[in-house]
Amino acid sequence: MNYEILIHSVLSSPFLAVGLSGSALMLGYVATQWWTVAARYRFEAKRSRLELDALHQKIEILNRKAQEAPESAWNGYRKFTVSKKVEECEDTYSFYLTPHNGRPLPPFKPGQYLTFELNPPNADKPLVRCYSLSDGALSDDHYRVTIKRALPPADEPNIPPGIVSSYFSDNVKEGDILNVKAPSGRFFLDVEVERPVVLISGGIGITPMLAIARYLTHIKDNREIYFFFGCRNSVDHMFRDEVIELQKANPNMRLHICYSRPLREDVRGEAYSHEGRVTVNLMKEILPSSNYEYYLCGPGPFMNTLVHGLYEWGVPKKDVKFEAFGPATVKSNPNEPKVKSETGDQAVIPIEFARSGKTVPWDSGMQNLLEFAEKNGITTIEGGCRAGSCGSCLVAIKQGEVEYILEPGSAPEEGTCLSCICRPKGNMVIDA
Repeated sequence: MNYEILIHSVLSSPFLAVGLSGSALMLGYVATQWWTVAARYRFEAKRSRLELDALHQKIEILNRKAQEAPESAWNGYRKFTVSKKVEECEDTYSFYLTPHNGRPLPPFKPGQYLTFELNPPNADKPLVRCYSLSDGALSDDHYRVTIKRALPPADEPNIPPGIVSSYFSDNVKEGDILNVKAPSGRFFLDVEVERPVVLISGGIGITPMLAIARYLTHIKDNREIYFFFGCRNSVDHMFRDEVIELQKANPNMRLHICYSRPLREDVRGEAYSHEGRVTVNLMKEILPSSNYEYYLCGPGPFMNTLVHGLYEWGVPKKDVKFEAFGPATVKSNPNEPKVKSETGDQAVIPIEFARSGKTVPWDSGMQNLLEFAEKNGITTIEGGCRAGSCGSCLVAIKQGEVEYILEPGSAPEEGTCLSCICRPKGNMVIDA
C-alpha cells in the first residue's frame, strides 16, 4: 500500500477537518474558561487583600479612638490628684481633681456624687464619704467637688465638727493624691425629659443644682429654669459670681436668692433677692403654676419642710426629686408615729450592737439606724452617701427586721440592711 497516498487522503478528509476544528474549539473554550477563572481568582484575592487592609485600618482607627476617648466608669478606687483648691466662702472649699494617670474621664450625670476613702489623723480606720460634683460634666480632664465643714448643730454645740469635712478643709492640699470611686447616685437631672425645672437648694446643697444649671447652660437647652438658693447672708453665699454668670449666659434661667439673716451691708436687689428662707409660699408667688420638675438638696429640716410643702401644694411625688445632706433624711410622713415593736406598744426596744458589746434602747426620734448608731458612739458602721446608694453603711442583721424609709439603690443581700435608710421594726441585734 502506498502509505503516502493513504496519509494524504486521510488528512484531506472533510471528517478529519471537522474533528480537528472541534478540538481546537474545545481547547479554546477550555483556555477561555481557565483564563476567566484565573482572572476571577486574581480579582477575589486582590479584593480580599484590600478588605483585609481596610479591616486592619478600621481596627487601628478604633484602637486609636478608644485610646483618645474618655474611659468608662471604673470599678473600685482610682487615684486622683488635687490640682486646685479654692475657697468659695467661709469653711467651704472646691477641690479640682485630675486623674493621676492623666487619662480622660467619663462624663457623669449632673447631680451625681463622688465617693472618697480617706485616712484622717486619729481615725482608727479609713473613712468613706460622698460629695456631690459641682461642675456640670463639662470637662473630661477634671472633676470638681465642693465641701463645707460640717459644724455642730446650734442646739448641740459640744458635738465635734465633721471629721472628714474638717480634714478636707484643714489638711487636703494641692498635689495630694486621693482614692476616688466613679460618679454614682440616683439623684440627677433626667436630660431625656424636656420639662421646665425648679432647682431648690440650701447652703452646701447648691452643689448638685449648680451642676444641673451649668450642664443645661452648656448644652444650650431651652427649657425654663427657676433657681432658688437660700443661705444666711453674704458670708455663706457660695458661688455667687459663678451663678450670676450662668444667669447672664442662659436667658431661660431666673435666679432667686434668699438671705435669712442679711448683714447690714447686704443690699437687697444686689446681693440677694428675698429676705427670709426659701419657702413653698414664695414659689407660689413666683412660679406661673406648679407644673414643673422639682430638684431639691439641702439640710434635713430644710428638705422636710419643702418636700412636704410641695406635696401639699399638689405637686405629684414623681415630680419631686430630692437628696438630703447630713444624717437626716426626708421622712415619708412628717407626722410619722413612733416605731412600734413586733410585740405591740412596747416602751423599750433594745438595739444590740454585738461587736461593740453595747445595747441601747431605740430612740424613736432618730431617722435611721446609722444616725442612731453614731449618736451612741458606735464607730463600726460607715456612712457614705446616706441615701442608700453607695452601700458603705451595709451591716449584717443577726436578729430582727427593718423597714426602709427610702427605696435602696439596689436591694441588699438577705440578712443585711443599709443602715442609713432603715429603722428597726422591733428588737434587733446587728453586727456592729
